[in-house]
Amino acid sequence: MILENKLGITDAAELARVEEKISKKKAIDLFESGYLDSLNAGTFESLTKIHEYLFDDLYNFAGKIRDVNMAKGSFRFAPLMYLEVSLQNIDEMPQSNFNEIAEKYVEMNIAHPFREGNGRSTRIWLDLIFKKELKLVVDWSKIDKNDYLLAMERSPIKDVEIKQLLKNALTDEIENREVYIKGIDHSYYYEGYITYKAKDL
Repeated sequence: MILENKLGITDAAELARVEEKISKKKAIDLFESGYLDSLNAGTFESLTKIHEYLFDDLYNFAGKIRDVNMAKGSFRFAPLMYLEVSLQNIDEMPQSNFNEIAEKYVEMNIAHPFREGNGRSTRIWLDLIFKKELKLVVDWSKIDKNDYLLAMERSPIKDVEIKQLLKNALTDEIENREVYIKGIDHSYYYEGYITYKAKDL
């Protein structure tokens, strides 16, 4: 099923290419404009603003809580009827050290608040928390795609793998544009978006 979009695109492959190009450009703007650093790290409100910034040119649901139940394989994300309560609880989770931040990230992944674009938005959101709280960010280019996807799949039951992957990829180069841009490309690669390089947009 192709997502209804503002551009009237009806071909799934074309939509994927256009979405990658537009939202990757917006992800770079998010960093370079300083808007990202103005957000309140770790809140659902900041995640909605990141999501809206990335996808507003494409979808009416940008920055809005999903109105359908969602699953990936056999895993069901937070049911709609509990979603708002889940998000309130995540807002209240502490984020003062590495373990707390990683656990908050896992919970937000389980909540999966948007119709599309959760992973890409939430990885930027996670980096913002690390940056504000620990003066660190994740160098996503150091995390293998299969390792990451398997660790995230298992994280609702056991979060030790995702914590290890994140910990090993942390860097203190928090203002390094190249680390951020490589990270955006890698984040999109996890989701199968590989047509454009962020640096060329």
